[in-house]
Amino acid sequence: MAWDGAGTSDGHEAGPYPSGAGGASWVVIAVAVAMLGVIIAGIAVWITHLSASAAQSPTVTSLAPQATAAATAGGPGAAGNDSAGNSSAGSGSAGGSAATPSSPLNRVDHAWAAEAASATGISDRAFLAYASADLTIEAEQPACGLGWNTLAAIATVESANGTYGGAIVLASGYTSKPIIGVPLDGGTFAGQPIAAIPDASHGWAHAVGPFQFLPSTWATWGANGSGDRVASPDQIDDAALTAARYLCASGPMTTAAGWRAAVFSYNQSDAYVNEVAGIANRYAAEASGLS
Repeated sequence: MAWDGAGTSDGHEAGPYPSGAGGASWVVIAVAVAMLGVIIAGIAVWITHLSASAAQSPTVTSLAPQATAAATAGGPGAAGNDSAGNSSAGSGSAGGSAATPSSPLNRVDHAWAAEAASATGISDRAFLAYASADLTIEAEQPACGLGWNTLAAIATVESANGTYGGAIVLASGYTSKPIIGVPLDGGTFAGQPIAAIPDASHGWAHAVGPFQFLPSTWATWGANGSGDRVASPDQIDDAALTAARYLCASGPMTTAAGWRAAVFSYNQSDAYVNEVAGIANRYAAEASGLS
């Protein structure tokens, strides 16, 4: 190292210290400089990583759903919120219809939703859930900037919009059979490592429902988007609104970086974020221009 044995040109140690102490001082300085170099190099790598992430962060078009005139005016089609912040309009059960007269789903323009669902290949019932959750979050957190197409893209990756394993989304919003993820036992799935999350009742935790929520996450974030006052991860209105609130908790999604941070919080994988971005933009393109 250039710093080892550093001295004056006449062979004597520089400085007012005896030669032994001076040598030790230079060694300390050398070590400090080396450590500083490592820190600077680490910061440079971190900045490079952030720059690369920013460069690959897509600009995701966020489409707003078309609402009914009554919902826009806060009329009978608009849902209220209970003291817990959960949508409280209407009533129903797992075997009920898609929308009771006061259902939150009636805030969405159903003719537009049917067109958009057909254009994107999403079932009408699932599409209504995403659009309804979008309208709710827009009223609650207008600065978030979340579009229904991002919710649809996440549900596409997580459960093929509630159709994974041959399930379908019923008129009630529940799936025809439970959608249960792989056991989170620390192994691998599709060649990728998975977390190890013990569960007292089943041995290992499983993500569940069309948006694949962990039980612990649902216990904190679970919301009622259907209006029946029962929040279930297996009910797509509830799951979509919960996902919307979870995403918006990361901050505004109106920039590429903000959008990426929110989706990354949902699943901490750059590949996942990129896949969701591509699908969300595809849905936006397919549904844009509909009357």
